[in-house]
Amino acid sequence: MTVQLFIPCFVDQLYPQTAFNMVSVLEQAGCTVEYNTEQTCCGQPAFNAGFRDDAKEVCSKFLKDFSGSDYVVAPSASCVGFVRNYYPALFDNSSVHNDVKDLQKRVFEFSSFLVNVLGVEDLGAVLKGKATYHDSCAGLRECRIKEEPRKLLSRVRGLELIEMNDVETCCGFGGSFAVKFESISVAMADQKVNNALATGAEYIISTDLSCLMHLDGYIKYKGYGIKTMHIADVLAAK
Repeated sequence: MTVQLFIPCFVDQLYPQTAFNMVSVLEQAGCTVEYNTEQTCCGQPAFNAGFRDDAKEVCSKFLKDFSGSDYVVAPSASCVGFVRNYYPALFDNSSVHNDVKDLQKRVFEFSSFLVNVLGVEDLGAVLKGKATYHDSCAGLRECRIKEEPRKLLSRVRGLELIEMNDVETCCGFGGSFAVKFESISVAMADQKVNNALATGAEYIISTDLSCLMHLDGYIKYKGYGIKTMHIADVLAAK
C-alpha cells in the first residue's frame, strides 16, 4: 500500500534520522512511502497557545496536503492525537467537515500503524541491552496506544524490556508547559528519569521525540548514562 509520510516540525529540524529510519521500516514492511515536500505543521503549537485563527489556517493547509485516500503515518502520537481529537471541533459545521472525518480514519502513529493496520510485529531489529518504555500522554490518552509499542519491542532481538514505576505519569514536557512552568516540568522529568534508572535500563524508548527531547536534556544536565531512543530508531537497528 501507499503511505503518506507526515514529519512533525521538531523531527524535521532536530531528529531527521528518525524520519529516515521510519521510511526504512515502512518499506521493509512492504509499503510504498511518499512524502509531500509542501507539508508544514499540523497546527498544534498555535492551537495550544490560544491562537485558534492562526491554527485553523495551518490546519487547513494540512488537510489539503494530505487529501486523498492514502494512510498518513507520523512518528508522533502528539501530532496524530491533535489531528484526530481537535480538528473535528476546529472545523465543525464547515465545508471540510467530511474531509476531517475521513482524515481521522486515515492518520496513524507509526507503531499503531505497524501493528493495527499492517499486522506486523517482528521487523528483524537487533538491539542488545535493557530498555524501559515511556508512555507519552498523547500516545496513551489521545491515541489509545499501550500494547502496540511493547509488542514491537518484545520482538527486538537482544532487547530486555523492563517496566518502570509510574510508567503512565507525564514526563513534564507538555509543549509550552515546560517553558511556562519550568520548575514543575523539571521535577516531573526528574521523577521519570529516576524511575527509569531504577530499572537498570540503558535506554528509554517512546513514540514521541518531544518527550524524549525533554528527558534527554535533563539526563545530559545530570550526566547520567541512560540514553533515549525513538521506537523507529530501535526498529531500524540491525
